[in-house]
Formats: sequence, C-alpha cells, structure tokens
Amino acid sequence: MPKENPSSITTSGFFYKNPSLKIKEFRAFLGTRLGVIFALNMQSTILYFWVYQITNNKLSLGFVGLAEVIPAIGCSLIAGHFVDQNEKRKMVITCLTGYLITAFCLFCLALPFAEKNLKVSVIVVLIYFFVFIGGVLRSFFAPSMFSLFGLVVPREHFPNATSWSSMSWQLGAVLGPLVAGGFIALFGIGFGLFAVFCVLLLIYIPILFIKVKPILKKEKEPIIHSIKEGLKFVMKTPTLLGAQLLDMFSVLFGGAVALLPVYQKEILHVNEMGFGILRAAPGIGALITLGLLAFLPLKKTPGKKLFLCVTGFALSIIVFGISTNFYLSFFMLLFSGMFDAVSVVIRSTILQLVTPDAMRGRVSAVNTIFISSSNEFGDFESGVMANWLGTVRAVVTGGVLTLGVIAFTFAKVPKLRNFTFDDNKD
Repeated sequence: MPKENPSSITTSGFFYKNPSLKIKEFRAFLGTRLGVIFALNMQSTILYFWVYQITNNKLSLGFVGLAEVIPAIGCSLIAGHFVDQNEKRKMVITCLTGYLITAFCLFCLALPFAEKNLKVSVIVVLIYFFVFIGGVLRSFFAPSMFSLFGLVVPREHFPNATSWSSMSWQLGAVLGPLVAGGFIALFGIGFGLFAVFCVLLLIYIPILFIKVKPILKKEKEPIIHSIKEGLKFVMKTPTLLGAQLLDMFSVLFGGAVALLPVYQKEILHVNEMGFGILRAAPGIGALITLGLLAFLPLKKTPGKKLFLCVTGFALSIIVFGISTNFYLSFFMLLFSGMFDAVSVVIRSTILQLVTPDAMRGRVSAVNTIFISSSNEFGDFESGVMANWLGTVRAVVTGGVLTLGVIAFTFAKVPKLRNFTFDDNKD
C-alpha cells in the first residue's frame, strides 16, 4: 500500500488554511463567544419587540439602545484598566455570571404576575435598567475576551483566528434573532427570555476548558495614567484610529436594525417570524462571506477592500430604506451583512496586529467605546431621526451620510487605504 505524502498534509487542506482551529483553547474560546453572542442577540431581539409592542412608540426603541450605550461608553476606560491588571478567564466568568443574573431578572419581569401588578411605564423603566446593567457588563466583557484571544492564539495566526472569531459572532447574531422570532411567535416573550437564561448557564462549559492565563501587565500604576496610555496609543496610530472612526460613523449613520419593528409592522406588514428573519438577514449574509473567507483568506490590499465593502454596506442600507417589498428588503440586509463581514475581519485584524499584549484591555476598551457609539447610540440616533424625519427618510439619510464619511476617510487617512497585513507581523 503506498504511503501518504507528508507534504500533501502540511501544504494543503482545510486545517492548513485554518491553523487556528487546531488549538483546543481557541475552539473553547469560539464556543464561549458563540454562546454569549447568541444569547445576547436573542435577548435584545425579544426586548426590542417587547418594548415596541407595549409602548407603540418609535422613540422607546431608541431609549433601549441609549440605556446600553451610556454605561458601555462611561465604564469602558476604567474596565480596560482593570482587565489589564487581572486574570482574563476570571474576568470573562465574572461577566458571564452578571449576564446570567440579568437574564433571570428580565425573565421574572415577563411573568404574568409582573404584568398584572406593574404598570407598563414601570415595566419599561425596569427593562431600561437591566439593559443598563448589561451595558456595564459589556464594557468589561469585550476587553476581557479581546485580551483572552491574544493569549490563546499565536500572533502568526491572528488573521485566520479573527475570521473564525467573527464567524462565531455572526453565527450567534444570525441564530439569536431567528430563534427569538420563533419563541415569540410560538411560546411568547417570557418563555423566550427563560431560554436566554438557560443558554447563558450552558456557556460555563466551554470557558472552563481554557486554562488560567498569566497577567502580562504586573506593574501597578495609577488608573488615570493607565487610561491615558491606552488613549494615547490609539490616537497616535493612524491606521487603527482611522479604521475605528470609519466603523463608528458608518454604523452610527447607516444602522437600521433598531427600526426593524417599525418596518415589520407599518411598512412591510409581516408577522413575528418575518421580523426575526429580517433581524437575522445581515448575520446570514455575514456568515456566507465568512464561510468563503475560510477558503479564500484576505491577503492582498485589505485597506482598499475595507473602503469598497463599507461603500457596499451604505448602498445596501439606502435601497433597504426605500423598499416596500419584503424580499428586496431581506436581500438588501443580506448584502449589508456580506459587505460588513469583510470590513469587520479587516478592522479586527488591524486591532489585533497593532496592539501590544500588555495594553490589550485598554485598547480594546477604547474600541468598545467606538463600537458602542456606533451600535447602541446608533440605535438611539435611528429612533430620534425616525421620530423627526419619518422612518424611511431617516434610514436613507443615514446611508447617504455614511457615503460622505467613507469619502472623507479615504481622502484623509492614506495609511488605512494602503494598509497590508504584512506591515505589522513583527
């Protein structure tokens, strides 16, 4: 029997192109990330639907995003300092426990007993409060996971591992809304929130497969000085700063997810399952793209591809905004997710490559501020703009503003448009 050629094993095949998947701790990391994102997206989808159903107020949707963005931004810099000073797996487990408690409280709030004995205004305020607590937890969870990533994956595998990390995030972002829509339609809001609690409980399994990691930053320093060092690093790194600003303003102006309950009820006229499908469409598109990237990894001119994909994202949002057809709306959201997936991988890889190991918590905290400003504050901005201009005009205007941001960044940050992954391998 002829022997297998060893060179064929080491120079081709799925695991040769995806070496990060050979790492047991990284697979556990992916399971943890997938589970948390799935649970939180399922929870947020249910909460947005619940709030709009009991208030019938577009502005109330914006306040859900605002309730999370205030603590996510306000606590991020302090969180980054503490993450750099503490063991990363312990920080992740602590945040997971906080999410579990919050999920249980929201489930109790959805029980018939609470609905009968509490006014609608009180229920809404309590939802905002628990979303606020979730924002505080997020400010610690995001830099903890970012720092843990750098401790379980060798530097040379960062681009590949980032693609899989993004895929796990997108898989959770797809399945969460889809499952949430199904639970709302079949079992109701309360049962859906209980399912979120159960999923969070199961996430303790994969995180325990990751060993305790060393604390790279052992010297103590005043918290103000520590925070200033993280901010200074981001501000003095044009490629990183440009990528984060491009992401922040693109999603801030171009995000339309917060207004999906309005499109579902008043424009597209579909049921709860249709709402869940629309909510999941960007994630489905992202998964398609990320699946392709597993076999066709990004190597050449990632900077220019970043700008092309953000432009595609903005155009997709504009067409979605004016669409009154469910299928066209679905495909535009699908395309927006496909374009966004490429830009997410490029931005995340830039962040991983240029950040020193001892500053990962603080730099990630600054990144969390940018992300929160774009996502949750973007939800608030969408609610305010829709209340002011009308839903369709708000979405289209946001897409046009995004195109302006892209053109400005392309002209003003040449290091970003000319960026290559080879620039920061050392």
